Amino acid sequence: MKYVVVLGDGMADWPLESLNGGTPLSCAKTPAMDELAGISEIGMVATIPEGMAPGSDTANLSVIGYDPRKYYTGRSPLEALSIGVDMKDSDVVYRCNLVTLTEEDAPYEEQTILDHSSDEISTEDAEILLRDVCRELENETYRFYTGTSYRHCLVWDKGQVLELTPPHDILTRKIGEYLPQNETLRYMQKRSYEILKDHPLNKKRKEQGLNPANSFWFWGAGTKPILTSFENIYHKRGVMISAVDLLKGIAVGAEMDRIEVEGANGGLHTNYEGKAQAAVKALTEQGYDFAYIHVEAPDEMGHQGSVEKKIQAIEYLDQRLIRLVKEGLDASGEDYRMLILPDHPTPIKVRTHVAEPVPYLLYDSTKPQEHTWHYNEKEAAESGNTVAHGWDMMKYLFS
Repeated sequence: MKYVVVLGDGMADWPLESLNGGTPLSCAKTPAMDELAGISEIGMVATIPEGMAPGSDTANLSVIGYDPRKYYTGRSPLEALSIGVDMKDSDVVYRCNLVTLTEEDAPYEEQTILDHSSDEISTEDAEILLRDVCRELENETYRFYTGTSYRHCLVWDKGQVLELTPPHDILTRKIGEYLPQNETLRYMQKRSYEILKDHPLNKKRKEQGLNPANSFWFWGAGTKPILTSFENIYHKRGVMISAVDLLKGIAVGAEMDRIEVEGANGGLHTNYEGKAQAAVKALTEQGYDFAYIHVEAPDEMGHQGSVEKKIQAIEYLDQRLIRLVKEGLDASGEDYRMLILPDHPTPIKVRTHVAEPVPYLLYDSTKPQEHTWHYNEKEAAESGNTVAHGWDMMKYLFS
């Protein structure tokens, strides 16, 4: 038996008037998921432990079988694992986003945050900007590391874990009340803006109609991760397929292998087909028992507040990934179980994560069921099937 998880990050949502009370998931054209729903179990699962923040970090840890209350030490250290940072026990790691501020003729504190991803800036552009700022700011205490797209890391030697606001939670708001109280972190954010707002690369980006990446934004602090081996816990050889450093870092901590897919970028136009092909090959030719396929696009479109693009992301996931995974595994003759779900909702109305349960779909090729339901939030809730703790989903999948 082979096992696969397809994780549509932030795919769940709330009913929208513009969709006549539907959600992007219920209104998207998803023939592959709808066909699977008719022969599968659907239901709801709570991925976020009560009292914990609804981040992709806690949620994906939960889905992949690790109780966040036991294993979570912060988001950024997981990302640091992915990009090869050799962390000391005394290090504190922060996410360093490259964000877009308004560039109004006003003090830094009066600027408004427009875009948490700077139009999903390329890693190549980000590396240039990061290098030019870090030339001034970096020292033995504060070290910066380039990640992917807008997502980078700051490592603070013998630092403090401070609660800072994620930039995607305060889009369109003035930043003053959300800036770090720590003088050095606040200075580095402000100084990054002074360097980047007139940077030649950002001038070029604006000429091209792209948002400038004109400020650092620190958040997501944590300490060295304490994950244990996925294979030792579940006795399955697993592989992670994701463009996002967070997920790749979870894989490193869990001692799972990673597959890098060319053209996979965490955006709407990622290489869906490449991810599907990589998963099928891993399961049918390379000896893996389990593949975790993570797609960031629905979450990014939720943060952008775009109903149309979120629907498009879900449709791409359905036809360009899920359909191909099913066809590939069916053609191989392998028995398999496939779990499809989001990690958390990212509702268009609020443009950030919420801690509500999410719909899941669990298909077993050896035991097709007979139902008339479709895969969406409403029908999954009405099914009566519930999983109280997200970290039990792995045991459920493998049972």
